[in-house]
Amino acid sequence: MNSKPEPDFERRIATAWPAEAWRDSHIVLGVSAGPDSVAMLRAVLAIKADCGGKGQLFVAHFNHAVRGADADADQDWLESLCRQRKVWLETGRAVPDAVESHGDGWEAAARNARYDFLLRTAERLGARFVAVAHTADDQVETVLHRILRGTGLAGLAGIRSSRPLSPSVALVRPLLGFTRREVLAYLADKGQDYRIDPTNSDTRWTRNRLRHELLPLLRESYNSAVDDALLRLAFHADEAQEVVAGIAGQLASNCIAIEPGPQEPTAGKALRVRLDCRELRRAPILLVREVCRTAWRQAGWPMQAMGYDEWQAIAELMQGHHDSSVNLPGGVRASRENEVVVLDAGN
Repeated sequence: MNSKPEPDFERRIATAWPAEAWRDSHIVLGVSAGPDSVAMLRAVLAIKADCGGKGQLFVAHFNHAVRGADADADQDWLESLCRQRKVWLETGRAVPDAVESHGDGWEAAARNARYDFLLRTAERLGARFVAVAHTADDQVETVLHRILRGTGLAGLAGIRSSRPLSPSVALVRPLLGFTRREVLAYLADKGQDYRIDPTNSDTRWTRNRLRHELLPLLRESYNSAVDDALLRLAFHADEAQEVVAGIAGQLASNCIAIEPGPQEPTAGKALRVRLDCRELRRAPILLVREVCRTAWRQAGWPMQAMGYDEWQAIAELMQGHHDSSVNLPGGVRASRENEVVVLDAGN
């Protein structure tokens, strides 16, 4: 074992996310109190102390309020750590409702609430970046999960190392190249404790079944290097998706028109999008689907409910394979008018 894992861990984070890019900006670190995010907190604090800069670090913790006293104890523990490390802590809390507090649907809703809190916190504090602590293990689980559900090229690319949360805030994942084993070794070397969320072992959730049942079976009985294989697949899919997105972006610039409709758009969301079909009549349908995704994204409409069948339906409408209208998630209706497909969310 490396006799100095601390500097190596921190040096690799500084390489993956160079301090020159963020030292003069405010940063919000999303910390759950689990090992991954606590390791990110300790490492980024150490890098910040070394590199200086005008920016300030803030910690943000979202209490989902599902585990009762255990969740409150996590927050209390993190408050103590932040006082010890002299870093400001912002907290948010969910209000439990009638939604079932177990299962994949709740997990998605909880994730959306957490990211909404992180974005609102960053914008209020004037932070340029939100950093979260996904690791290579999370990447492996994500890619496998998407394969099992059925996904396209973009889904195979897995978790991105960075993406915009809003026009002014970017999400970054500085630990994406680290395994959980490396994270735990770093914390052990620092003598830093952390909290364990017992729901991470609850196999009622699909991701936990992948982590505790399917991946161990694949490693033992099929391919001991399955993690590396899935990471390599994600890397190559990401490379290919970059090429597809670049070509689609050029096509999109010539055929997408965002319109506010009869009323002004609210919350940055358009009411109508017009897609000129002439540019795309002979394009591969893969590119047409990507242009449709680009239009949907530019309109500010939620992407989560849209899957392959929905994108394919719009693409076929654009290429004249059928002339009927299509009802889409979020109350959006797609219809063809001569050489234009209109996506209307104002009905």
